[in-house]
Amino acid sequence: MTTTRLKGVLAPVITPFHADLSVDKARLVAHSRWLISQNSGLALFGTNSEANSLSVEERMELLQAVVEAGLPPARMMPGTGCCALPDSVKLTKHAVSLGCAGVLMLPPFYYKGVSDEGLFRNFAEVVERVGDARLKIYLYHIPPVAQVPITLPLLERLSKAYPQTIVGMKDSSGDWSYTQSVLTGFPHLDMFVGSEAFLLAGMRGGGVGCISATANVNPAAIHALYASWQAPDADAQQAALTATRTTIQAFPMIPALKATRAHYAKDPAWVAVRPPLVALTEKQRAELGTSLEARGFAMPGLAG
Repeated sequence: MTTTRLKGVLAPVITPFHADLSVDKARLVAHSRWLISQNSGLALFGTNSEANSLSVEERMELLQAVVEAGLPPARMMPGTGCCALPDSVKLTKHAVSLGCAGVLMLPPFYYKGVSDEGLFRNFAEVVERVGDARLKIYLYHIPPVAQVPITLPLLERLSKAYPQTIVGMKDSSGDWSYTQSVLTGFPHLDMFVGSEAFLLAGMRGGGVGCISATANVNPAAIHALYASWQAPDADAQQAALTATRTTIQAFPMIPALKATRAHYAKDPAWVAVRPPLVALTEKQRAELGTSLEARGFAMPGLAG
């Protein structure tokens, strides 16, 4: 892994599927290449990547394909946190071996009401079993989905036990008071907000960027705010970003991202999702396209 810490905008890269629901490596590489060209890093296998609909083997094959296509591992933060400890270790070791700049790690999320002690042991086992000084872990706090939070006492214990390895967090709680507590209480950790709706507030509070679903389709504009958050028009930029996100999230997010990609690339294959998710209906896709076009939305430089 690189010694340079990640910052800026990263997309939890949406995963394309063939008609038979097998993974589509070529489209993933093409989309990842476009994201890099638009100043977005790659948080492959995040929530909006349908990561938990992919097998361990599929994740490893896809990450290998993206790296072998010449895309920079220094811009990658693949998700490696699983319910099964051996899976987390295997995926994390693989990411380290490929030189990824960091990994994004969910807590084991199937069992609910688990103690901080149990969660500490899970993360500690991953660190110890990977056993590589290059490993940089960004904890993934997403209690609305995982229902297993990363509490402030747990965060403190982990960052003290592994100060060179636990280096940051993605906060998708939607709870600004929690985000603020981490920003003020753990200034040594790199905070990525989980939505560009919080990007400006996060940067003003000492954050380092965002890892956002809609960076899959609006990366350049999100990066523009990240790069100019101290500019006089920063609040206006933020309002425009939030309005675009609101338009998209009026529909189920993952199908809507894929429908947007399909629409602007004129590539209907992108609408496929794996069950239990369901693609947008034709009516929904038309409504979404009309709403985005009314906002003057575009995806410049996009190839099918």
